[in-house]
Amino acid sequence: MAASKPFDPNTAQNHIDIEKQFAVKAVEQAQTYWNLIEKVPPTELKLTKIDDEIYEDTLKTFPELAENDYAGLIQLDEEWMKSPSGKERWREFIERYKKKVKDYNFGSLIRMNAKEEYVEKNTIFGGLLAFALSLLLTCPGSYSDTGRLPLVFECLVLITAHLQFYAFEIARNRLGLNDTAHDLAKAEAAKEKAQKEKEAAAAEKKKRK
Repeated sequence: MAASKPFDPNTAQNHIDIEKQFAVKAVEQAQTYWNLIEKVPPTELKLTKIDDEIYEDTLKTFPELAENDYAGLIQLDEEWMKSPSGKERWREFIERYKKKVKDYNFGSLIRMNAKEEYVEKNTIFGGLLAFALSLLLTCPGSYSDTGRLPLVFECLVLITAHLQFYAFEIARNRLGLNDTAHDLAKAEAAKEKAQKEKEAAAAEKKKRK
């Protein structure tokens, strides 16, 4: 039996930095998607070149998602996704798109409830170590000024992939399940705009004194 390699703190730090970079990219992707949901009616969104194929394959492979008026798409079942059979079914599904979808196995942030935003306890981080995301989010202000996406994640963790994000979100969009999120995002944007205008007016008034 080969002896285990001694702990190398320099190498360990490199791994942490790499994981943190992936976490940053996942957060940026979530921000971009939330901005899209705000600006474009979800039923009109196209996320990949093969949305139709992914949508049809998702419902064919996982017919239980269509049960009870698509309850499994509205509220994701973490236990089902993490179960041995669930993991295996998703693995087989994801691998079918290995050569069709770029970054098909990249980590993503997925909202547990389609009617809610990316907030604490409504997010699954997939594909990489949750530790990387926790490192990112323990640095106050890292992303606080980049947009409206709330970054207060005490994340639920699943080993999932970007293709899984597409599977859920394409279906949610097609079926109108993200319409509530669209209205929420628009309301938040309007509120933020009004607040900025109020602050700008106050600043201008102060300047004139």
